[in-house]
Amino acid sequence: MIKKNLLLSFIIILLVSCSSSKEGKRRTRYFDENNIEIGKSKFNQIRATSLLLDIPGDSVHHKKLTLREKRGQISDRPLLQSILEDQTKQKLDSLKPIVILYYPGKDLCNSSGSVEVLSRKFWYDTLEDGINQIAQIKPIYIYKDAEGLSKFEGILNWHKDPGGTIERLFFQYHYPCGSFVVISKNGDYISYFGEFTKDYVWNATNQMNQ
Repeated sequence: MIKKNLLLSFIIILLVSCSSSKEGKRRTRYFDENNIEIGKSKFNQIRATSLLLDIPGDSVHHKKLTLREKRGQISDRPLLQSILEDQTKQKLDSLKPIVILYYPGKDLCNSSGSVEVLSRKFWYDTLEDGINQIAQIKPIYIYKDAEGLSKFEGILNWHKDPGGTIERLFFQYHYPCGSFVVISKNGDYISYFGEFTKDYVWNATNQMNQ
C-alpha cells in the first residue's frame, strides 16, 4: 500500500513538472490592435513608434497592441459626476467637461527619472492653467494604487478611484505612467493611454468643451 502511494505521488509530481516545463517553454504570441497575430519583429517595430501601447492578451503568453486614444460615450454622465463629487467633496459644473488624470499605481515608467519637485509642480501648474483657460475648470486626480504618489505630496491632491469606477469605465489595463480622460457634458469622452503631454490634455479638453 505504501509503495502504491509513493508511486502515485511520484507520477503526480512528474506530470506537474512536465506541465510546468511545457508552460514555461511556450512561445509568446503577438497580436496587433485588431487582434490579428503578427510576428515579434513587426510587433516591436510598431511599438517603437509610440503610436500604440502593448498590453496583456488573452493569455500570459500573449502580447497585444492597443491604440493610445479611444473615443466613446458613457450612458450616465450625471451619475459619474455625483460619484466624483462624493469622493472629492467638490461641486462640478454639469455644463462643463470633466478632466481626470489617472494614476494606475507604481510602474517602471512613472517611477523612473529624477524630476525635481519644482519642475514637477511647474508642469502641473501649467497644465491646470491651460485647462482653466479652455473650460474654466480644474482637473481631478484619481489613483488606483497609492504606491509612488509621495512624490506629489504638497503639489497635487489625489483621490482614490471610488469603487474602481474610473478604471472600469475608461482604463481596462494598467497603462504605463498614467492616463487621462475628458468627458463632455453629454457623456462623450476622449481617453488617452500611457504617458502624455500637456497639449494632448488641452486638445481633448477643447474638443469636449464644444
